[in-house]
Amino acid sequence: MNIVVDYGNSSAKVGIFDHLLLKEKIVFRKEDELKSFLQNFQADHFIISSVNTEARTVAEWTTAKKKFILHHTLPLPVQNLYATPQTLGVDRIAGICGAQQLYPATNCLVIDAGTCITYDFLDSEGRYLGGSISPGLKMRFEAMHTFTARLPLVHATENPPLTGNSTETCMQSGAIHGLTEEIDGIIRRYSENFCGLKVILCGGDTAFFENRLKAAIFAVPELVLSGLNSILLYNVSR
Repeated sequence: MNIVVDYGNSSAKVGIFDHLLLKEKIVFRKEDELKSFLQNFQADHFIISSVNTEARTVAEWTTAKKKFILHHTLPLPVQNLYATPQTLGVDRIAGICGAQQLYPATNCLVIDAGTCITYDFLDSEGRYLGGSISPGLKMRFEAMHTFTARLPLVHATENPPLTGNSTETCMQSGAIHGLTEEIDGIIRRYSENFCGLKVILCGGDTAFFENRLKAAIFAVPELVLSGLNSILLYNVSR
């Protein structure tokens, strides 16, 4: 069994894999609970990506035979052509490797709808070329409230009107319809330039956007965990 850990800002997502098969996913919000789990689970191999805590410390908690920490120098199953690989988020790396595993030899656009919206492109030759970063939905609402004197803090709603008739519904219309149109527009432009494009949506806001988009997409909420596992398998086999 393999254990992969995606340690984010508010929680640690743990995936238990039997080769390529995700057997179980567990979310830990307390570090001591994660520590206890890793110390007591017998795993063959382990990998962690972390934006929140010291990855080496977490790796010491597991008794796995082989341990890996995802950083820009770790060998990947894709060719990374990013100009500044040391600044590339580990979650973006994992997402791209998950796409490579799902759709090898295919042009892929990975859209991670989280705090920020990240767009990452992998071509059919297995080359990661980069992408773009944009404010996510929650960030847009918070920015309108924070950087203006009178706009309130509002939240997303399932069916905002196109034409709002109050400050709250106008903000909801602008943020939700605006971001939906942005995502559809980015997909359209990539589709015009790269044939056979597969669009993969992941991240915390996957469920909110997957039925709003006009383009054909594949919603894969656990893409990052699968990508981490593919990186782990790649390094174990070297």
